[in-house]
Amino acid sequence: MAKVTAGRDELGVFAPKFAELNDDVLFGQVWSREEQLSARDRSIVTVTALMASGMLDNSLKFHLQNAKNLGVTQEEIVEILTHAAFYAGWSKAWAAFPMAKEVWEEAAK
Repeated sequence: MAKVTAGRDELGVFAPKFAELNDDVLFGQVWSREEQLSARDRSIVTVTALMASGMLDNSLKFHLQNAKNLGVTQEEIVEILTHAAFYAGWSKAWAAFPMAKEVWEEAAK
């Protein structure tokens, strides 16, 4: 996985420790544990967790794009969101689907 600097870029001056934890621990140490769980699988878990918790903002869109970049297909993301809808909430899935549709349709243009 590429080195992430989003925390430092966005919050480095305002919240330097949070930015460090985001970039070095979450996206550095945790996401790099490929022997325990692949980045692709972590991405699926992350998308599902964000949808389930109602984080239907740019963080979900970022992780949908990341899932796509890691090889999750349109058919798989549709199945993932459909399955999660029954556990996390139908309305949350309805809100997540337009973002997923936009991410997967961008490549078709």
